[in-house]
Amino acid sequence: MLAPLRDYFSPKEPLSSPLLRMTKEHYFHQLSVAIGPSRPGFNEARWITSEDVNVEHLLDVFTSIDASSADVWNVCANFMEHLYWHKPRLVVLGPKIEGLPDHHPSKPECLFGLSRLFRSIGNHVEEKRALTLALKLWREQGDYFQVAETLRFLSSANRMLGLHGEGIAQAKEALGIYEQLDNKSGQTKALRELASLLHDDGQLDAAEEAASRLIDLSTSTEGEPFTLCSCYRLLGEICRSKGETEKAINHLEKALGIASSFSWDGLLFWIHYDLAELFLDEDRFDDVQAAIDRAKSHAINSPNRLGCAIELQARFWYRQYRFEEAKAEALRAADVYEKLGAARDLEFCRALLQDIEKKMKKPVTSGG
Repeated sequence: MLAPLRDYFSPKEPLSSPLLRMTKEHYFHQLSVAIGPSRPGFNEARWITSEDVNVEHLLDVFTSIDASSADVWNVCANFMEHLYWHKPRLVVLGPKIEGLPDHHPSKPECLFGLSRLFRSIGNHVEEKRALTLALKLWREQGDYFQVAETLRFLSSANRMLGLHGEGIAQAKEALGIYEQLDNKSGQTKALRELASLLHDDGQLDAAEEAASRLIDLSTSTEGEPFTLCSCYRLLGEICRSKGETEKAINHLEKALGIASSFSWDGLLFWIHYDLAELFLDEDRFDDVQAAIDRAKSHAINSPNRLGCAIELQARFWYRQYRFEEAKAEALRAADVYEKLGAARDLEFCRALLQDIEKKMKKPVTSGG
């Protein structure tokens, strides 16, 4: 790892500085290509977890020196994608991105990257705001593929905000555009969002139908393993909601097998989280704790996931009448959510705290 770059140069450093040019080439070469969990080099990109501060400072310098350069801003967008997958956090570049003129060719892509970071910390209000701005610019540019991509992520943000009707409409519009473009990969991703929204809206049969259609499409087109894994996880959630426990476990284990083979921390966390909730429904307490512990092992680089794991631990201890421990964990989770600006998670966590405190104020009877 290089020494902190702020010790060597500032935004006033001459563009001709040999050190600045050398350092730029060192990092920009590695950030020249966008990453994704199904693309080659995904695991190798974890170098960003130790170099992120240096890269961010370098980008801050170059966006100050030459704010009109599309190349620098494209690298900025790729940097945010690296952070999203491997070290979820916000960046100091946000105000600069939003301050770019609307006609700047890189502004919508950078807004999209910024929205991903808001998503990664659980701030879905800001995620939606950044995506809405990006969608307006993509529509003005007439880039239908990017319009569909942004609509798909907007539908997901609205799902997290509980705005299911708005999200369903956006997912359907995205699916229609992907179909017009004959983009099978986009169709599978839009179907995944649609199925998730239908599930959360209580339309379980429609959700299962959309998820099954997604698996058929993904299998017939040899679709991305990440999408297929996400779909099996979703089918697990749907079957759990329908009370079909064994089917749910079977789907989640399929998802777990795919995610494990690629070492996808995010999906591995949520699959173990889902299993813990399912086991909690069934009062399989030994299995609950084991699943929570496995989930925590995949939350190291994500404060939001760690907060979710802490809250789940609090809910588990609440079910076991360990109210003092449950309250302490719920307070820890609420603190995490508040610092991240994860308003909806914070709201649910405070409701849990109220339930715990009510139980602490009255004696526990033999019937609970």
